[in-house]
Amino acid sequence: MVEELKAAPRLAPLYAKALLPSRGGDTLPDAEYVRRDVEFDPRHVAAYDQVCGFRFGDELPATYPHMLAFPLQMALMTRPDFPFPLLGMVHVANRITQHRPVRLGDTVSVRVWAENLRPHEKGRQFDVLSEVSTSDSVVWTEVSTYLRRGGGGEKSAPGKQLAAPSPNAIWRVPSDIGRRYAEVSGDRNPIHLHPLTAKLFGFPSAIAHGMWTKARVLAAFEGRLPDAYTVDVRFKLPVLLPAKVAFTSWQTETGWAFELWNARKPKPHLEGTISPPGATPAPRRDR
Repeated sequence: MVEELKAAPRLAPLYAKALLPSRGGDTLPDAEYVRRDVEFDPRHVAAYDQVCGFRFGDELPATYPHMLAFPLQMALMTRPDFPFPLLGMVHVANRITQHRPVRLGDTVSVRVWAENLRPHEKGRQFDVLSEVSTSDSVVWTEVSTYLRRGGGGEKSAPGKQLAAPSPNAIWRVPSDIGRRYAEVSGDRNPIHLHPLTAKLFGFPSAIAHGMWTKARVLAAFEGRLPDAYTVDVRFKLPVLLPAKVAFTSWQTETGWAFELWNARKPKPHLEGTISPPGATPAPRRDR
């Protein structure tokens, strides 16, 4: 079932719907949301660039089209027939492929759908897929993987460390970065906005958005990336605000690998790779 939207869904009503119980079940909705003839607002792109650390230019950061897909993702995951409630789901991984640079002057279509519901050692997980295309080709794709905790199966062996925390840079993350990113993204999940609202969900303080941390890391590679690439990340421990984080990266046979760490303790917040589209991700590196 394809539902074509004339405008981006309003996020405030969708957050209200997120409070409603889900129907449960073992199937994802056979639904797809589409927006056509979408244009980019240079003022919004500039605001996003400033919050995430990019330089403003004609070519958009590879993480920016997520701003177009996010309202459609929210509409999909708050449908009455979606099997899980939105609140409590954990964004565990995100893979973006830029097939060619997306530019300010492009007019694009956006598609969003969900698939691949599968068991996980801590519950069940699934993918939300997004696609941005011009009149002649797909220029950008994203796979966001979410975990719904509860009823998990056998535990897998613990993963090996990707790299030792020897930083290339130390970044201070301000206490208001969640509110600032929420302003440009529309993602006003209360865990990101204020310590008091975050504590209602079990966090000692507000936490940074996972997609902000991915964007901030990608900004560190500006000027060193090809026109087409895949940036694949796995979200680890949340960044409790305010924070001091350590960024480390190294070259691989096919591109780059990187990590973001707690600068005070050797605990990873994020790990990932940058590689050509379709390439096998670089293996993890032991300590």
